[in-house]
Amino acid sequence: MQWDVFCRVVDNFGDVGVCWRAAADLAARGERVRLWIDDASALAWMAPGGHPRVEVHAWPDEDGSTPTPGDVVVEAFGCDPPAPFVARMAAMPRPPAWINLEYLSAEDYVERSHGLPSPQPNGMTKWFFYPGFTPRTGGLLREPGLVRRQAGFDRLAWLAARGSGPLAGERVVSLFCYDNPRLPALLDRLAQAPTLLLVAAGTSSAQVAAALGPSLTRGALRAVLVPCLSQIEYDHLLWACDLNFVRGEDSFVRAQWAARSFVWQIYPQRDGAHAPKLQAFERRFLAGASPELAAGVGQLWLWWNGLGDSAATLPPLQPWARHCAAWREALLGLTDLNTRLLGFVAERR
Repeated sequence: MQWDVFCRVVDNFGDVGVCWRAAADLAARGERVRLWIDDASALAWMAPGGHPRVEVHAWPDEDGSTPTPGDVVVEAFGCDPPAPFVARMAAMPRPPAWINLEYLSAEDYVERSHGLPSPQPNGMTKWFFYPGFTPRTGGLLREPGLVRRQAGFDRLAWLAARGSGPLAGERVVSLFCYDNPRLPALLDRLAQAPTLLLVAAGTSSAQVAAALGPSLTRGALRAVLVPCLSQIEYDHLLWACDLNFVRGEDSFVRAQWAARSFVWQIYPQRDGAHAPKLQAFERRFLAGASPELAAGVGQLWLWWNGLGDSAATLPPLQPWARHCAAWREALLGLTDLNTRLLGFVAERR
């Protein structure tokens, strides 16, 4: 089938990150994809090789020619395709399936809302498709070969090839975050034990450089600023570390597939909607953890997100990692997002 995926970049890389992974995975499964995006600049480093079955196009000009819609139209996060394109969708002898791919959440409303129709004024129906963590949601993005690829990964060889091999006794931590006033305090905590901190390019590296100065060291902590990584290489970074600080949606999902200890910084929203979203995931994720681990991880996540005042400490990494591995095994038992999406579309065409 021919897919049209629409994406508007709000103010970070999460939107394009999710859309590119979804588009590339659909293409790898034999679908043809056109990605319509208002700012494709991040793809230069996120997906430098592109994909032969994914065409990247600028957002259609409402005053210009309108492309012919394909079989499926996916608007990411309610971004609203251009009105002329929607009009042409409605005028087609067989209108495309129209999907609104929503944000990921563990909140209860997702199961209630997933798959609901939204009748449109032009007579078409738009369908809500919610990613999630249960069989009654749209699932999570996961390429068919992900587990096999990770099983063959050589952590130390990858780090050495990048000139970032850990010294004896060092734990390896990655950091990808939004602006966070608690970063200096986190660096103090990390500096209490031998730590190699690999810092993602952009906001994260700017904050760490400002806090640590030119030496990029503090106590037992030494930081390395990592250049922009492709999505495949960012997966490798997560797999290579003992602890990952991630943010938003795309890196949050990839940290769960990495099965390493992780801390999630959720995208902060002015109306505070991020707080119940964070707590909903915490409840689901930590339900099977020991009381000590659940309390430690929960407190740390709240603190890192500015939702708790306690001076959180890092829980022991080994039991935390075992819990993350068990969580991933449970997720692997669920059907992935694109498989569900393909089935969902097939039922509506």
